[in-house]
Amino acid sequence: MCPMPSAESTPASVREPDSVRPTREDAVAAAGSELIGGPLGRRALLGTSWWTPVRVIALVAIGMFALGLVQKAPCYNGAWFFGASSQYTHACYSDIPHLYQGRGFVDDLVPYFDKLPGDMEYLEYPVLTGVFMEVASWLTTGSGSIQHQEQWYWMVNAGMLMVCAVVIAVCVTRTHARRPWDGLLVALAPAFALTATINWDLLAVALTSAAVLMWSRMRPVAFGVLLGLATAAKLYPFLILGPLLVLCWRAGRWREFGKALGGAAVAWLVVNLPVMLFAFDGWSKFYTFSQERGVDFGSFWLILVHNTDNPPSTETVNTLATLLMLLCCGAIAALTLIAPRRPRFAQLAFLIIAAFILTNKVYSPQYVLWLVPLAVLARPKWRDFLIWQACEVAYFLGIWMYLAYTTSGDAHKGLPTDGYHWAIGVHLLGTLFLCVMVVRDILMPDRDPVRQTGHDDPSGGVLDGARDVFVLGPAARTGQHSAHFEGPLVRWGAGRQTGGSLSANE
Repeated sequence: MCPMPSAESTPASVREPDSVRPTREDAVAAAGSELIGGPLGRRALLGTSWWTPVRVIALVAIGMFALGLVQKAPCYNGAWFFGASSQYTHACYSDIPHLYQGRGFVDDLVPYFDKLPGDMEYLEYPVLTGVFMEVASWLTTGSGSIQHQEQWYWMVNAGMLMVCAVVIAVCVTRTHARRPWDGLLVALAPAFALTATINWDLLAVALTSAAVLMWSRMRPVAFGVLLGLATAAKLYPFLILGPLLVLCWRAGRWREFGKALGGAAVAWLVVNLPVMLFAFDGWSKFYTFSQERGVDFGSFWLILVHNTDNPPSTETVNTLATLLMLLCCGAIAALTLIAPRRPRFAQLAFLIIAAFILTNKVYSPQYVLWLVPLAVLARPKWRDFLIWQACEVAYFLGIWMYLAYTTSGDAHKGLPTDGYHWAIGVHLLGTLFLCVMVVRDILMPDRDPVRQTGHDDPSGGVLDGARDVFVLGPAARTGQHSAHFEGPLVRWGAGRQTGGSLSANE
């Protein structure tokens, strides 16, 4: 394979590939565009008006978020406060109003420092999420009935979370610079709108999305700082460092990984250390609660517990879930090192978080938010994304109908246990389906929708177009390409991408 031309030697006539238009590359996107007048034409004036992709997608994200708020209206007007099962039959449950009083915000208790009345001694959320909750309580009116205050608290949080939702959509739009319209998948994701205000997960998702954007812009320190902050808001983001380590190993980019790891550690310590030193019992509650929590909603472990006469103990499930996760980590690492081309960063980030979700002992419906931006970057294919989203919407409805069944007494309004197990199965199969498609793209990179349009790894930052220095298996031999593919092959691994698709015969 001949070396890639440098920027200096590239003729002026060779220009960067145009932005990818989903309506030209994706049949489902083209069909869906008929609702707004049909596919984008070649004479469209892109970038010459106020309506840039980023602004359009941000506005769509706000619109979908607003629809999600409307979906919660039955609860806002009473179901959160009168009748336990009505918030489930309307599928509009949210933790936010309930925890305003339940976690002491109404009484001005300081999270982690002040003990709470009831069974939960301290706030069971990571520190940065606790700060987010506390700030929202400061902005909540302290007058009126407790119902009025809880309504205000939810609305204030909703406004803050809407900012996070816009940040996520914009970051995804800008991460793949030549695929800006992929951000519409985030903005239009139905499960995103339905679950956005159930809990405070959007804060960690926004920080993680911003971190991925920084990595794509070759700013490893900023990536590390943002990922450290995301981990201070929710545990899952630190898992992304694992695939990044193996990718940097394959590409020999140790310095950049070291900067990212250092930035993440420092940012996490800056947030956590003050609370850790002065309120250790409160700070550690999140970690002890996660460890002691039994098998809960949404996991395949729950199906196992419900269908066995001798269910495993919480300690046994913790051990087995950890072993399963470690096996998944090993498999992803092996896949990274033996793949015919180095996998894209977003692909592996999606796989590691999906593995955590699939093996974990609990799956709350808002956990889908963790995957949405990573799924869009990993496989921006409308058909597959919408199949997965349909499965998640089915699970969203399933869990609330199951809780309606268990809280409606003898009336048994809702979905019985067996039906809920099927809803869990649909969620698991939908996530596995998307994982399989991403793995297929890794093993057969010429089928990857991102690489088919002439890119290597637009979210990879310093990894984009980098040479391999450590590879295992057949990938160690040059010129390896997927079999049974007649489309364009993308040359990579010999410098930054400067043109479009190239022949594999060079």
